[in-house]
Amino acid sequence: MSLIQENESQMKENMTLKMELGSFLKIKELADNQIASLSKYLETAQKDLKERDLLVHALKQSLEFQRKELNECRAEITSLKMHIEGSRASKGWNTGKMEATPPLCIDRKEETRSQHMETETTKLTVVREESLNSSVNQVYDSQPEENALHLVSKTLSASHFENTIVINDGLECNKSKINTTTSEGSFVSCNGNNDQDRENNIEHIAQSTVPEGSSLTHKTDSPTTGTTTDKMALETVQIVSDALPKIVPYVLINHREELLPLIMCAIERHPDGNVRDSLTHTLFNLIKRPDEQQRKIIMDACVSLAKNVGQMRTETELLPQCWEQINHVYEERRLLVAQSCGELAEFVRPEIRDSLILSIVHQLVEDSATVVREAAAHNLAMLLPLFPNMDKYFKVEELLFQLVCDPSGVVVNATLKELLPVVINWGGKMEHVLRVLLSHMLGAAKRCPPISGVQDIVDSHLRVLGENERWSIDVFLRMIMELLPFIYQRCIETCPITFTTKSISTLDENRSFFSSSLLQSYAKSNLEWPAFDWIYIDCFPDLIQLTCFLSHKEDNLRSQITKILLTVAKLFGDDYLSIIMLPIFLVSVGDYENADLTYFPVSFLPRVKGLQPKSPIEKKISTTCVLPLLLSGILGAFRNDERVLAYLRKLLRKEIPWSVNCSAEIMGAVRFICTFEEHHGTVFQLIWELVACSEESLKTAAASLLILLVPYVDVKLASTHVLPALVTLGSDQNLNVRYASIDAFGVVAQHFKNDVIVDKIRIQMDAFLEDGSHEAIISVIRALVTAVPHTTGKLREYLIHLLSKIFQLTSVPSHGNDVTRRRDRTNVFCEAIRALDATDLPSTSVRDFLVPAIQNLLKDHDNLDPAHKEALEIIMKERSGRAFESISKVMGAHLGIASSMTSFFGDSTPRVKKEAAEINDSSVTSPRQQSPHSQQDDTRFRRIMRGGFGEMLRGKAKGPDDT
Repeated sequence: MSLIQENESQMKENMTLKMELGSFLKIKELADNQIASLSKYLETAQKDLKERDLLVHALKQSLEFQRKELNECRAEITSLKMHIEGSRASKGWNTGKMEATPPLCIDRKEETRSQHMETETTKLTVVREESLNSSVNQVYDSQPEENALHLVSKTLSASHFENTIVINDGLECNKSKINTTTSEGSFVSCNGNNDQDRENNIEHIAQSTVPEGSSLTHKTDSPTTGTTTDKMALETVQIVSDALPKIVPYVLINHREELLPLIMCAIERHPDGNVRDSLTHTLFNLIKRPDEQQRKIIMDACVSLAKNVGQMRTETELLPQCWEQINHVYEERRLLVAQSCGELAEFVRPEIRDSLILSIVHQLVEDSATVVREAAAHNLAMLLPLFPNMDKYFKVEELLFQLVCDPSGVVVNATLKELLPVVINWGGKMEHVLRVLLSHMLGAAKRCPPISGVQDIVDSHLRVLGENERWSIDVFLRMIMELLPFIYQRCIETCPITFTTKSISTLDENRSFFSSSLLQSYAKSNLEWPAFDWIYIDCFPDLIQLTCFLSHKEDNLRSQITKILLTVAKLFGDDYLSIIMLPIFLVSVGDYENADLTYFPVSFLPRVKGLQPKSPIEKKISTTCVLPLLLSGILGAFRNDERVLAYLRKLLRKEIPWSVNCSAEIMGAVRFICTFEEHHGTVFQLIWELVACSEESLKTAAASLLILLVPYVDVKLASTHVLPALVTLGSDQNLNVRYASIDAFGVVAQHFKNDVIVDKIRIQMDAFLEDGSHEAIISVIRALVTAVPHTTGKLREYLIHLLSKIFQLTSVPSHGNDVTRRRDRTNVFCEAIRALDATDLPSTSVRDFLVPAIQNLLKDHDNLDPAHKEALEIIMKERSGRAFESISKVMGAHLGIASSMTSFFGDSTPRVKKEAAEINDSSVTSPRQQSPHSQQDDTRFRRIMRGGFGEMLRGKAKGPDDT
């Protein structure tokens, strides 16, 4: 004991040291992270300083260039003055002494004014140079990109302002009336943070009426002045174009869209195509990974630019630069390509839209990014109305189905909601789309293998759907749902009955277009109505054929088909539902006697009658697969529930001939209708009718219906409707009815944990156990065992009481000549013990009930199944305290686990030493004692392993569908 205590103290110290080591490692990791972040910050700061140095150098060079330009402007002013003086002398203004005096005075005044203007200009130049120098010196005190843009715009503005003054000075001296106006598009600030102002600037530039290559408009008769102004405007555009590629890298990414007005202005007005291509490349590469808002700003700029430059420049300059991004590594850049296909298509020639742009969209449809494929579907919908003809229809239809079958739900939703309606309206070939759709849908189901390879059974006709096939069928059914309004409208537009089409405007909201009189008139006539005939000749039979491929596990697809039928019934009205839809599905389930076919055209009657099942296998399949659709999608579509209630009543009472040998299939159909909440009231009404009946079979059917309904109701319905019906059945005088209700009680216990419900179940189960009959005991134990994994609180306490009851029952030897009953009894006890062993039982229950019950069962060698025997021995060895190492031989024999793997589970400490002393004389003591927490976890893990191991021994390992 001292060694054990010393060992425990050393283990505690070891754990303390490990915890301290872990804390030190965490502190070291935090310190390393801080050092790394500081290093990155230092590198960023150094890089920022270098960038600022380069920016200052560039600004100084720009200042020198502006000074040179200023000197050239001064020289130009001087030459203009000399030209003015020469003009005065040539006109001979000094003709007389009396006439010369006033002009001389005027000239002197003008000269004085000119000198004054020159002085003001010189002062303005000095002020501008001082401001430029101060701006350069303050670069290190502000953000580089904002100073750069502000300095460029201020330089350009000052230069234009000075040039305007100089020109006005020269024209003033020449006495000519010249109106100089400055283009609004030439003065756009890039430093604002207001998005609305930025968009207004873009639109202002796009809509300006300034001629290409000019930023100033002069109304003058002097060719020299106009040429000079155009030259200065061109030089301004060239300055901006040369400066932009140098400025862009130094502007923060989130503010680069501020440069769009300057870039657009330069692209629109620059005369050199190579420079324009370079600026357009800069436009699309302005932001590395533009978000949605930034992409919208860029595309708005491209649209405005395309409006101004025309079709040829859009095709040769704008689109090629955009489509260079189609294989870009970032999906945001490829999204720009997708957006350009839809938004720029109207600014190119029509023959480009359905050739080059469509091929680009086709490539984007196959992109690896989901958002790109979604954008391709959206922009293809924008592109189709701009196509000049229908030559590319089948290629577009191929793209439509490719997008519909996309594995991403987002792409499918965009295709169904946006692209599909456009294709139908643009192409006008809905019938072809529907034919291809039904062909693809049935083909996806037929490609799947059958559930069973044995011929002449139902499972040989049902298919095992893969994930891709299930997804494709679901999408095709959704596509049919989206097309139903178009089909309905096409049926109305193509109606051949003239008097009805004239009165369509007089129909009220409660009356459908497809009235019984219309359907009767069409059935008696020899007219053709292809859109109307397609529904019951092609659509309904194909849906019935599809549902005959679906197993009972494919409730989602069957629900989609039901929604289609309900939508058709809602669109076409009650007359169409009762006259057309109901007879077709009655014939399909084999109820040919109740199907009224008088409203079908004679030419189509053979095809409708061909839906009737002929062989017994076909009748089984139709009852299994088509009857759920008849109940939920046809009879359930009527405004009142009397139709479906009456038909269910006939089915359960066996009033329909073909329903006599199809009880299981009918219950499966009822289970499917229970999945719809709107039909719960109908099912409860039917259940109470059956409970009140005197026939045993109908009451038993009521219990079966409750088992089917319980998983789909809430606690309130379970308390107010399910339990009262079960209590009534459990109190019935007929023993078979009472025993039939036990399984339903177990299902309720499995799904609900409410204390009130649990108390009622306990009371009823006690009443069943007091009965003492073999059937009651077996049914109660089997029903409650299924609820063991889901139990909490009071029901778990009751299960411990049930364990004591099992111990008492196993203590009594089973007598009788019926070997099957004895084995059934023993198997139920074994299953209950294995299920209860997986829960946290108190040690007293293990000692007093579990271990003795196992001992009693192991004594019954004749009735005990070998698989159960081995599982019980494993439980016995663990619960009795023997070393778990002995189990490795059994596990290794069946699972291929080496004996050395025993250390993986650890050595087991005796859980209940007292029981071990009572059961076994010798016990093995563990070399080291486990802590209670680790012991509990280890025991729970072994229970899980044992549960799975027992299933393997029995050869009944549960699949995914059984859990």
